[in-house]
Amino acid sequence: MPLVSSLPLIKKAKEKKAAIAAFNIHNLETIQAVIEGASEERAPVIIQTTPGTLRHAGIEYIGAIVKKAADMVDIPVALHVDHCPSFDTIVHCIRNHYTSVMIDGAHLDYEENVALVKRVTEMAHAVGMQVEGEIGKIGGVEDDMFVNEDEAALTVPSEAKQFVEDTGIDTLAIAIGTAHGMYKGEPKLDFERLSEIEAMVDVPLVLHGASGVPDASIKEAIKRGIAKINIATELKNPMAKAIVSTFEKNKDENDPRNYMGAAREAVKKVVKEKIRLCGSNGLADEL
Repeated sequence: MPLVSSLPLIKKAKEKKAAIAAFNIHNLETIQAVIEGASEERAPVIIQTTPGTLRHAGIEYIGAIVKKAADMVDIPVALHVDHCPSFDTIVHCIRNHYTSVMIDGAHLDYEENVALVKRVTEMAHAVGMQVEGEIGKIGGVEDDMFVNEDEAALTVPSEAKQFVEDTGIDTLAIAIGTAHGMYKGEPKLDFERLSEIEAMVDVPLVLHGASGVPDASIKEAIKRGIAKINIATELKNPMAKAIVSTFEKNKDENDPRNYMGAAREAVKKVVKEKIRLCGSNGLADEL
């Protein structure tokens, strides 16, 4: 089916006390793994790309491949640009089949952040696109963006409410103790803060940095209002391990179909597990 906006998917998940899994992809095999895994689980899904992936693979390539992949299945698929700081890049994405965008101005002061996000929101809404914004800084590494622990700041509930009102965004990414990348120890999420934010804002909430967060914490976050879960590193790690394992078994392996095929299957396994964790399996049949 044609690519769809992510907002109806997220709203439906929120209604069902579930979340939509949003997977960061990098190439053909990761796209195939997400599409196949979601199809087998009968789950709506969001395919995401960071600006780094866009530079690596090309916006036109990604847009065309994901559009074709969505056309081949009968589940809702959205295409989303993640953590994009550039207005012009977002315009380019929208022109190449993207159906939702995240404008990331979290590195700016509040007034500058609002101005950038509002500009993108007004433009995107004019062409029927959904916009995700972020208030608070999520620590860790995402692409070439690094936020250390000292700079990371948890979202202030009252600021979250004001930010949504000032910008008109459709979904809000919040910082409640997660970080991009994998954790050295077990992350401690501020669930009370999440509940406060949920009670004060009227848009669905997004959790970034979910890779490595214990399943119980993910379930509790969804229970308290998170309706979209971003997953990136937990796809990259098994992909890399599968490729390494292929060469360990045969150091002379030279067929990309073999080592990339193994990588695809490893990613697909995780995709299916995360969809079930989010509770969105079977949700495609209700949309």
